[in-house]
Formats: sequence, structure tokens, C-alpha cells
Amino acid sequence: MKKTFIALTLLLTGFTLAFGQAKKPTLMVVPSDVWCSKNGYMMEFDNQGTKIKIPDYKKALQEDADLLLVISSINDMMAERGFPLKNMESALKTLASNAAEDNMRSSKETGASVAENPIDMLKKVAKADIIIQMTWTINKTGPKKSITFVLQGLDAYTDKQIAGANGTGAPSFSAETPVLLKEAVTAHIDNFTGSLQAHFEDMFANGREIIVRIQTWDDWDGDLESEYGDDDDELGTIIEDWLADNTVKGRFSTTDMTETMALFEQVRIDLYNAKGRAQDARRFVKGLSKYLKNEPFLIPNKVVMKGLGRATIILGGK
Repeated sequence: MKKTFIALTLLLTGFTLAFGQAKKPTLMVVPSDVWCSKNGYMMEFDNQGTKIKIPDYKKALQEDADLLLVISSINDMMAERGFPLKNMESALKTLASNAAEDNMRSSKETGASVAENPIDMLKKVAKADIIIQMTWTINKTGPKKSITFVLQGLDAYTDKQIAGANGTGAPSFSAETPVLLKEAVTAHIDNFTGSLQAHFEDMFANGREIIVRIQTWDDWDGDLESEYGDDDDELGTIIEDWLADNTVKGRFSTTDMTETMALFEQVRIDLYNAKGRAQDARRFVKGLSKYLKNEPFLIPNKVVMKGLGRATIILGGK
């Protein structure tokens, strides 16, 4: 009986340790596009001739003292619940130090190019699993102030919302903005972090979701209908077979397939590779790139990244 009790105790202790040491997703808190636009912190980005407005996080952090305090307040609340955080200000400094690196990548043979959005570059530097996007508005009724907030947990790889919380705090005569925000968020934070953790546990079980696109250079003499091997399989089918063999439980969706392009969505990849290193879309797609460069295909190709979760292989040259 004593031995049985000891064995049961050890088993329960093991379960406790396993769950207690469960890996948490890494987070980065950023102000939302709506907040940045409302407060005048936007800049224009030229995406291959198309003007796009994006948040100017650097300017916002330099000029708005409340923003720093609000981010710090949310960071503290998340840290108290065991969620590791990436500091946006530090990530922006790292990004600035890499400013000499051109964000336009071009083919050595054709001169064609693909642009990378600066926000995607920020995500790549921060390497956070989840972006917490926040919006808040200060309400004034006579001498009293209250705060209305919106928190959105976005998967950094797919930009899908995987958690949300919103509400309005109690009115106060004198509380500062960060204090009002903390009071308003407190009632919702546990449900919010629970949703974040559930999403991360799903990724552990079923893989991280990414998007893989296949394209071809105009001057390449092959296409996705070219046949290879003894079975004369088309290249598009061969790529699908590779994805089936290398994704978690063979999970992916072929959204589109023509002779010159293919789009694969909901591609589920392991969070860590065989060497135990964190795996993103780049590391995963490099495997497919190398496979296509080898016998019997011998297809030169170029890997182009967009953020952490979208990778394109351009066939026919670099």
C-alpha cells in the first residue's frame, strides 16, 4: 500500500512538473493601426508603386509618454501570468541597426524584385509568436475619466486573430491612463491569456500554420506541369508529395495550382526542427528548395520571405 502511494505521488508530481513547465508563447505588444492613425503616427510605404499607410511605431514611442507606460503595464500583467515578452522598442532599435540591409530582393538573372513590408520586417526581428495589438480611448464625463480598451491577440505568422478582449473600466477622478487601463483590463486578462495558451498548445499538437507559394521566373524553360522521374510525375504533384511527407500529419491545403504558380495554405509545420531549433517558414521552405535543387530535378530557385509565416520559392534562377 505504501509503495502504491509513493508511486502515485511521483506520478502526480511528474504531471505537475510537466504542466508547470509548459512552454508559453512569446508575445510583443504594439499599438493598433486605429490608435496610430487617430493619434497621427502613420507613414507611407511604397510597395512596388502602390502607396500604403503603415504605423510609425518609432515616432509614437518617441513622442507619446502614455504609450510607453501603457505597453509597460500590459507587459507587467502578461509577465505576472508567465508569458515571455519581446520589447517593441528594442526590436525597433535592432531593425534600425540593420537599416543598411536592402528590403528589396531581386533576381540575379532577370532583375525582378519582391518588396517586404516594414511591419513584416519588424515581426521577423522580434520573432514573437503572438502580437498583442491594443487600442484604447479615454472617456471624459465632467471631472471623471474612464478608459475603453480593445486587445487583439494575432498569430504573428498568419495575422489571424486568436484571442480578444474589450471593455470599459470604472470612472475615476484622478487615475492616470496606465492605471485606468490596468483596472479595466484586469477583469478580462485571464480569459485572454487562456485563449493565447490554448492556441499555442494547438500549435504544439498540430503544428504552426504558414503559407507557401511557388512561382516561376519568366525566362525559365520549365513549369509546374513538367514531368520528372520514372513515373513522369508533374512537378506540382511532386511538390505536393513533399509537403505531405514533411508537414505535421500531412496537413496542408492546395488553394491554387497552375502551370506557373501554386499556393499552399494552412501548411502545418513543427515548431522545432530535428535539431531542436525554432522553425519558421524560412527554415521549412529551405528544405523544399534544397530538394528541388538536387537530382533528378536540378532546378535553381530563390526563396523570398514575407514576415515569419509566408515564403515563396521562385523556380528557374536566383
